[in-house]
Amino acid sequence: MGNKGEKFLIVDDEPDMCWVLEHILEKNGFLTKKALNSSEALSLIESERFRLVFLDAKLPDIDGLELAKQIRKTDPDIRIIIVSGYFYKDDVVILKALEEGLIYGFIGKPFFHDEILETVKTASSL
Repeated sequence: MGNKGEKFLIVDDEPDMCWVLEHILEKNGFLTKKALNSSEALSLIESERFRLVFLDAKLPDIDGLELAKQIRKTDPDIRIIIVSGYFYKDDVVILKALEEGLIYGFIGKPFFHDEILETVKTASSL
């Protein structure tokens, strides 16, 4: 599954959610960094290279899809996965973001560990 040692960014304002994603990914050999807000996320994106971003749809300082647009300006090749308890997979906003290529995928909260790993596997095979 993917290349061990690949680095992923987790952007979520809930430290517990960051911890869960970090635990799943690191247990499977991947490196992670976390950001609790958009400015931390953008700073990391500008200074480091990430394979994937797991991005919360609703952050206190910015909408996740707006942050995805800003991330794309800095790194157009990065794959962004929206992780949300607010939107659903078939929500028109999510479908439009997928169709436009703004985001690579969507995972609803709560999620199963296997969903995270399957997303990593699929994204890494491209």
